[in-house]
Order: sequence, then structure tokens, then C-alpha cells
Amino acid sequence: MKIGVIGTGQFARSFIALWQLHPDVEAVYACDVVPERAKEHEEKYGLAGTFDSFEEVLASDVDSVAIMTQRWTHGPLVLQALEAGKNVYSAVPMAISVDEIKAIVQKVRQTGLIYMMGETSYYNPAVVWARSTIAKGELGRVFYSEGDYVHDMDNGFYNAYKYSGGEDWKKTASYPPMLYPTHAVGGVLGAVPSYATSVSCIGIRDDRGDGVFDADVSLWGNEFSNMTALFELADGGTMRTNEFRRVGYWKGHESRFRFYGTDAVMEQSGQGATYSVKTEGEDYAKGETLDISDLFYTHGHQVPTDFGDIDPALLQSFASGTAKVQDRSRLPKEFDGAHNGHEGSHHFLADDFVRAVTTKTQPPVSAWKAARFTLPGVVAHESAKQGGARLPVPDFGDGPANPNW
Repeated sequence: MKIGVIGTGQFARSFIALWQLHPDVEAVYACDVVPERAKEHEEKYGLAGTFDSFEEVLASDVDSVAIMTQRWTHGPLVLQALEAGKNVYSAVPMAISVDEIKAIVQKVRQTGLIYMMGETSYYNPAVVWARSTIAKGELGRVFYSEGDYVHDMDNGFYNAYKYSGGEDWKKTASYPPMLYPTHAVGGVLGAVPSYATSVSCIGIRDDRGDGVFDADVSLWGNEFSNMTALFELADGGTMRTNEFRRVGYWKGHESRFRFYGTDAVMEQSGQGATYSVKTEGEDYAKGETLDISDLFYTHGHQVPTDFGDIDPALLQSFASGTAKVQDRSRLPKEFDGAHNGHEGSHHFLADDFVRAVTTKTQPPVSAWKAARFTLPGVVAHESAKQGGARLPVPDFGDGPANPNW
């Protein structure tokens, strides 16, 4: 396959390097609205070439595109690419409106093309463990789950937005937290086989006074910096998620998850995780609480030498090893020793997209799964604007088992 990477900011280089290594990728190209950045990537990574515009990519013989542009731009670009007959890998989120998400799902079904959203939390070690453990029934009925994405603006985000936003960076640094929901929602629904049906969300208005999360400055008129949402799930359970951008929290797991079942409970904090198992009858009080942190700890961290322009606070996202619960046996041997990121997820993300395109099968986070990871946050943001009103979350179903080729 041939991949055209659209957007060569700080995140794209992680995947460009991996796709360059992949044995089933014939060529990787780059395209950016700042042509110099694309040229730098071409020279640094030995790419097959660059394109001057997105339209040139779509008119080429590249069969797949990776949308790595700013988060609010994904929906229209994905639709344009699908219309041109290209398979799509999209960074998160899928899109920022119900209409955009619905249109993408419909277009994927209509064309039979591959769409994959690159949600890191699906491969998060805690989620990998929970998905397997829940599937085996060991937690009993999972009736309540929690997923948090806790990332303070001072923890590298200011510099990231300045890098991508230019002189008007404050307009986009106010991006509504619940429109970036997939690191929290995707972790829960990547383990619990259900989906959200309704939501009530409370938004906390920012009081920092620095022009970020200021309704008069924000491109979205947004003043919420912290948001908490409670979802009803289709299986009768509930899910709570937090999206925090002003919080006195610095290191550890930015995305963390907790699953409460009738037979057992897994609770992950910023620094570790425990697994509590009850026993029946007279032995109820003798249940165990196990420290399972080591299963989730990623070993073999590597800091790439070409990430010197990234705020040191963000490097934990760009440099990680692999956890014990992540099965590397399915990955290309060429990835051994290659840089990784987001708690070991990058290698799996890069390979799963190639695998889906070359074998013409659905990726783990298909358009339908991506919709279930993204729509809850889109509706939650609207709920917060309405003072916490409980609103229905639309659902577009499971989707076909395989693309309609």
C-alpha cells in the first residue's frame, strides 16, 4: 500500500517512521499546509515524496491517507478522501458534530473503503487487560465504569497549541474538552461491549483569565476547561468520564480506567492499579485485593532523538515501551526496537491500519466503533451548554463484519 500523510506536526512523525519500516507499505508521502515541514520529513525519513496540496494527494495513485491535521478539521477531510476512493486513517477525534460523524459512517458503508480511527486507549494496557478479563466473565456483570483523560494545560499543552495555532493560538487552545472524548470514552467502550444511549454533563467554567477558555476569544465560544459526564449504556450499566484541562496533576497515567463488576473490581489511579475479587458466602470478607500495576507498566522506554522541539512534559506521550499484557507477537519484526508512544499503542495502531487495508478487513476501531467512541462526547458538550440536560446519544449500529468490497 501507499500512504499519504496529511499534516506533519509533532505527532505525525511517530507514525511516518513506523510505516516506513512496515514490510507491507510500499511508499509514504507527506503533505502539509506549511510545505517546509513536509520537505523536512521527506529528507529526515527518506519519504517517497511530498505533495503541495491535499487535492494533489487525492488525485495521485496513493491508495490510503492518514489525517494528522488539527483535531477540529478531521471530519471534512475524511469525507473528501473517502469520496476520492482513499482508505483513511484518522487521528482522534473522528469529527466534532453528529452530522459529520453520521456522514462518515454512511460514506464508509457506501464505498466499502477502510476507515480506522487511531484511538490510543483501545491499546492501553489497562484496557487490553479489562477487555480480556470482562470477556471471560471474571468481573461478573460490569454495571459501572469510569474513564478519565486528565491533562493540565500547563503540562505541555500551551506549547503544543502555540506550535500548531500560530499567532491566534488562543482561539483554538480553548478547544472544548468533551469534543476530545475518545481517550476516556474509548478506553471504557474498548473493554465493555456496549455503547452510550444518553448523557448528562456538567461543565466547569474557567477562571484563569489568560484568554484561553474565554468565550469571547474561543473559536467555539467555549469557556469550559473541566467537564464531567454521566452516561447511560445500552446494557443497563453506566459510565462516567472526566475531561480535565485545569488540574493540579502532573505525572502518571493521563488516561486511567476503573471497572466495577458484581464479582470483581479493577481500579486504576494515576500511579498504579488494583484488582479486588470477592468470595461467596461466609468467606466474603476474605476476598483478595491484588496489586496489578506491573501488568500495565511499560518497559523499555525510548526517547527519539528527533523530538527535541517537543515540550519535555509531552514526551511521555511520544516515548514508551511495551507492557506485559500487550502481545507483540503479532507485530512486524521490523518494529522491534523502533520508537513507541502512548503506553505502547503506536506500534499496534500503525500495524492495524496496514493490516486492515492489505487484508480488506475491518480494523478494531472501525467507523462504527469510532462513532461510539466520539458521539458521546459531542452530545455531552451540548448537554453542558444546556446546564446538564439529559440528552439522547445517537447510535449507528455495529457496522458490517467486513467491508463491502
